[in-house]
Amino acid sequence: MRVLVTGGAGFIGSHVVDALLAHGLDVTVLDNLSPAAHSTEPDYLREDDARYHVTDIRDADAVNEALTGCDGVAHLASMVGLGVDLADLPGYVSNNDGGTATLLEGMRRTGFTGPMALASSMVVYGEGHYRCPEHGLVRPQPRSPEALDAGRFEPPCPTCGADLEPEAIPEGSPLEPRNVYAATKLHQEHLCEAWARETGESLFVFRYHNVYGPRMPRNTPYAGVASIFRSALADGRAPQVYEDGGQIRDFVHVRDVAAATITPFLEPSAPTGAYNVASGTPHTIGEMAFALAAAFGNDSPPPVVTGDYRLGDVRHVFASVERSREVLGLRAEVGFEEGMRAFAEAPLRLPPEGGRG
Repeated sequence: MRVLVTGGAGFIGSHVVDALLAHGLDVTVLDNLSPAAHSTEPDYLREDDARYHVTDIRDADAVNEALTGCDGVAHLASMVGLGVDLADLPGYVSNNDGGTATLLEGMRRTGFTGPMALASSMVVYGEGHYRCPEHGLVRPQPRSPEALDAGRFEPPCPTCGADLEPEAIPEGSPLEPRNVYAATKLHQEHLCEAWARETGESLFVFRYHNVYGPRMPRNTPYAGVASIFRSALADGRAPQVYEDGGQIRDFVHVRDVAAATITPFLEPSAPTGAYNVASGTPHTIGEMAFALAAAFGNDSPPPVVTGDYRLGDVRHVFASVERSREVLGLRAEVGFEEGMRAFAEAPLRLPPEGGRG
């Protein structure tokens, strides 16, 4: 089997390439090596083992060429992160939605048949799963600037205003993206689902939770929180923890994410659908910050809980891994403590100044 990996030079994509090659599969990579993401060509590229097409996923002719001979697609090319402001909106829509549409049209045009793995994200859920003592499962409203300014970070029950208990969120939960990036990730899912219905081919949607590990970009506001904290520590600065640090997330190592993503190409008859990709052991952002600082060394400045916030952030979202374990047999191999110790020493990718990593 030959698998096309879009975004295969990036943080997660490059680990997917490594995992596919380790299982003896042929690999083609499509990545634009954007100057906004890479200061130089990454030294971890497998140019002796895989075919690389350095081009934009929105270039239809280049996509058609890259698809030649492929009977599997892992689609990871994406503009990532929450975004800085609404000026980023055209870029997210063009890269994520437009790029996905171009890829799917290329698959139709070239007569592609085979499984597709889509890298989606937990952000499609919006706020996580919450239970009210009186009203059961509820969907809290977006948190207001007034509540956040006052330090009221926990979303209340939308019916009675009572405190809520967060729970692990399963794949069948309502999807409610609450920022531009999240909206484009959900649209990617919808586009790929339309392709699967039209063609009858297999689609696996992997909703990654908070991925961390080597090759993350350093010093960019578009990176994940683990990279932002690790970058601060590398620069001798204290990690700045927003809100009160009590936000619950599931931090999953990139090696486990790559192992999950290649499942469709090792077991093409596996049941299709959406799957959470997570460790199954949630932690607060504050816990992660302090664990990483401790692993980084005794001379590192301790994290600072700032009380600041980003309006597009959600309070708690962490995964139910029941479906991914029972149906696909996925289990995270890298534990939280082990992963944080390794991440404290992991090499990060330095993007250009002002780049998006």
